[in-house]
Amino acid sequence: MGPFYSFTGQPMSNGLTYEAAGVNIDAGNKLVDKIKTIVKSTHRPGVLGGIGGFGGCFDLSQLKAYRQPVLVSSTDGVGTKLRLAIDLKKHDTIGIDLVAMCVNDLVVMGAEPLFFLDYYATGKLEVEVAASVIEGIATGCKKANVALIGGETAEMPGMYGKDDYDLAGFTVGIVEKDAVIDGSTINPGDILIALASSGAHSNGYSLIRHIIKETNADIAQSFGEGTLADALLEPTRIYVQSVLALAQKGILKGAAHITGGGFIDNIPRILPSHCAAFIDCRSFELPPIFQWLQKMGNLSSFELRRTFNGGVGMIVCVKASDTDTALATLTSHGETAWVIGQVNAREEQEVVFSDEGK
Repeated sequence: MGPFYSFTGQPMSNGLTYEAAGVNIDAGNKLVDKIKTIVKSTHRPGVLGGIGGFGGCFDLSQLKAYRQPVLVSSTDGVGTKLRLAIDLKKHDTIGIDLVAMCVNDLVVMGAEPLFFLDYYATGKLEVEVAASVIEGIATGCKKANVALIGGETAEMPGMYGKDDYDLAGFTVGIVEKDAVIDGSTINPGDILIALASSGAHSNGYSLIRHIIKETNADIAQSFGEGTLADALLEPTRIYVQSVLALAQKGILKGAAHITGGGFIDNIPRILPSHCAAFIDCRSFELPPIFQWLQKMGNLSSFELRRTFNGGVGMIVCVKASDTDTALATLTSHGETAWVIGQVNAREEQEVVFSDEGK
């Protein structure tokens, strides 16, 4: 085999190494060793083996209660909220966001999340930073009762800055075939119930960062019980246990995870063509973080409702006669929940707000 060459075409005086190219395999191995206990703490019945292999295994035969099991998958990231976390050097909660964005998409179909995998890419692997991120992922997995069974850590100098990293997540869940929630049984007269968000969750951060930049806002300023930065980095709420409880009672007709696209784009995803959602804006007050964003960004109500969750992280649909049961169930699982509207026959708009035209 011939000699290794530099870009000038001259032979290198010493043999090249992967580390000289910017990739530290030893750091990667150190990270695996550091997180083994963290990952194991998320395991649930069905997980086979540990991390470090070429793939993660889950034994579906452990789930004997399912007659016609359907696997449901979801993948997502955390958007440019990650940029804010990196700039503020706060890495311990962004992993919760990653898990939440994936499992909240599964549970709207009535699926119970089973396992989770992550992808962490960086310009230079800093073991402590990566471990902090993965600890957050493990925390999110425990909240969702989903097993972290593997992932990938990629050190890619030249693709990312030294202090930058990117995240992606992937999850698989299970649901009985005849229990898949798809919104097809929703009809006019059904009730819409809101589940409160914990903040902006993981959507709209390109606009948030633009507002901060354009207004030269001090994110270290006091805001509520902490700082503005704290409010903006509050992790996405995980709704798995509460929404599954509704599905298991057989009263969940549909659910919409309020993510990118806000109320306007997400609610119609579960509505049959003959239905429209009426949202009573008088049923709740816009939380302080959204009041601040609307004021500082001079945002219209339309822009706010299409970009952010506005304090509502999930909307579920039930029959009118099941309203009290649904509210009691959600409250018992720690949710702040209220009737936010109802389903009407569609005329023109798919989502109608009580203050439209004012």
